[in-house]
Amino acid sequence: MLVIAAALGLAFTQTVLAAPVAPAAALAGNPLAVVSKLPFHYPAFDQIKDEHFQPAFVEGMRIQLKEIEAIANNKQPATFENTVVAMEKSGELLTRVQTTFGNLQGANTNDKLDAIDSEMSPKLAAHGDAIYLNAKLYARVKSLYDKRDKLKLDAESKHLLERYHTDFVRAGAKLSAADKEKLKAINGVIATLQTTFTQNVLKETNASALVVDTREELAGMTDGAIDAAAAAAKAKGLDGKFLVAIVNTSGQPPLAVLTNRAVRERLMAASLTRGSHGGEFDSRETVLKIAKARAEKATLLGYANFAAYSLEDQTAHDTSAVNKLLGELAKPAVNNAKKEAADLQAVVDADKGGFQIDASDWAYYTDKVRAQRFAFDENQLKPYFELDNVLVNGVFYAAGKLYGLSFKERKDLPVYNPDVRVFDVFDADGKQLAIFLADMYARSNKQGGAWMNEYSSQSTLLGTHSVVANHLNIPKPPAGEPTLLTYDEVKTAFHEFGHALHGMFSNVKYPRFSGTSVPRDFVEYPSQVNEMWAVWPEVLSNYARHYKTGAPMPKELLDKVIASKKFNQGFLTTEYLSASLLDQRWHQLTPSQIPTDVLGFEAQSLKDMGVDFAPVPPRYRTTYFSHSFSGGYSAGYYAYLWSEKLDADTVEWFKEKGGLKRENGDWFRAKLLSRGGTDDAMNLFRNFRGRDPIIEPLLDRRGLK
Repeated sequence: MLVIAAALGLAFTQTVLAAPVAPAAALAGNPLAVVSKLPFHYPAFDQIKDEHFQPAFVEGMRIQLKEIEAIANNKQPATFENTVVAMEKSGELLTRVQTTFGNLQGANTNDKLDAIDSEMSPKLAAHGDAIYLNAKLYARVKSLYDKRDKLKLDAESKHLLERYHTDFVRAGAKLSAADKEKLKAINGVIATLQTTFTQNVLKETNASALVVDTREELAGMTDGAIDAAAAAAKAKGLDGKFLVAIVNTSGQPPLAVLTNRAVRERLMAASLTRGSHGGEFDSRETVLKIAKARAEKATLLGYANFAAYSLEDQTAHDTSAVNKLLGELAKPAVNNAKKEAADLQAVVDADKGGFQIDASDWAYYTDKVRAQRFAFDENQLKPYFELDNVLVNGVFYAAGKLYGLSFKERKDLPVYNPDVRVFDVFDADGKQLAIFLADMYARSNKQGGAWMNEYSSQSTLLGTHSVVANHLNIPKPPAGEPTLLTYDEVKTAFHEFGHALHGMFSNVKYPRFSGTSVPRDFVEYPSQVNEMWAVWPEVLSNYARHYKTGAPMPKELLDKVIASKKFNQGFLTTEYLSASLLDQRWHQLTPSQIPTDVLGFEAQSLKDMGVDFAPVPPRYRTTYFSHSFSGGYSAGYYAYLWSEKLDADTVEWFKEKGGLKRENGDWFRAKLLSRGGTDDAMNLFRNFRGRDPIIEPLLDRRGLK
């Protein structure tokens, strides 16, 4: 999944240069006060301390508001340069602080950063309101918007003006003074609640780790994984015991290998009950408050519900389009899942298990069915998926063949954690294009999941280039042992690098449009396309080599991997649809419809939508659904499926054109990846593909025809 960590409560602009107001003396000696002198303004992580952020936030907001007041009160008539471009150049310090803080708070947080996050979130929300609800500023933007066809602007500049006008209107610029005050209060509440939810989900996930008494109970896990569990327990003062960490999704990786059913059941229960069993990190009350505040905001802005407000600005445009897509897929997905469950039950019965398959059994028996049907299991693949090979000889290799990129690791730039790797990225002409950070390992102070973010965004207006980071959560093996990935982790590495390419290839003038600054239901599209190269024969044969012998993955094993791509799609589609439908159900409520019982509402919603199949729980339940309730993908979790429709169609285009060829990559880059948000997203797709997307490739991929 994608995260632009620049925004705590505000995503006003991503500029990083050219502020006319100097920081106050209070920031003397603060490394955030000045633009980094490192290449491409790479952050000076070795100099930045926790205590630098709070005063830099305060000063950054002060400076930007002075800049905004100067624009709003300019006695000269509004022009594109003195209003819109001036706004694009505002907020240099604040943007630098936000990007650095937001990225670190997601990837390497601590109690001090969490406290700053809690303090600053409502203040940043108020700061955004002070800009977007400034009547004089909006009047200048509107005066330009009303005569936009007469201003003789180039296409990107005209789109920027239109985009700013939309941003102001959606932020409440047309509201009465009294309603603006109500909106400010609601925005502050939402910002605070979202921060609380985010922090509690991480804390609850850490607190929910499963404690096991004996090594024997972890039978099925590798010796290295069991040793790591012992070390984790010891670090928590539980000598002699074993600690199995929880990841952010409902399903947990060890469920696929643990032979002890009782342990599987305990692990599944620990995962599914997060945030809903009382205690300090219970999130149920926070969920209800977020849902109500968002519904109130939408009502105040004139929308039927928050989903309607959110979707208006996406390529889907309205709730009916999203409901139609999800609803059409729900029944066939669940039917497929039930057929898969019958296959799993047959294995249980053949083994005389004496129980009905449930959520804790699914992954374990899926591997057994896969082994029967395709004569291989996931553990046969892992020795061929060593992390460095996957990254350098897989992800980077594919980017080299398709786009002409090359990569050189460097050790001289500071990092915030010793496990982070840094690479210079060079274009086909030999010029440096970007800097790429790879942060691959899980940590207890790192948010779950996988994401991409930027420390600096490309803009010809500002002369800036991309500093892009990918974050995964791969369990770190004991010292001296190789990092062997699952097939899903390999796909995730390619997926997140697709986001990175979208950022690095940006070739736009205005920072508002840089890289991944596109609608949420479009942003996952390029990253999903990049997954195709993970199993492209030329790429896979280059990286899938046994970590001990260097022998390539046997062709028969590769053939089985490819043949099994549609396997278990009923489960995968159903768990995703369940979460997507829950996200929509929560955000299509009016303020008066907000329930009092989170779990009851969730259960009834799943039943109403026909996806209440207990062996396949939602990928995220409400109480740990960070995509939905932390703000990033609120009313937008459907976006992965919406984007996959475009992705599946694009994969067919690559195949039709011969696959991994420079001319194909160059076309995709020129027509789509480099354009950022400079045009309507679907126009970009049409310019690339030559037509609107069709759904048949998606249905075929997921076995739903």
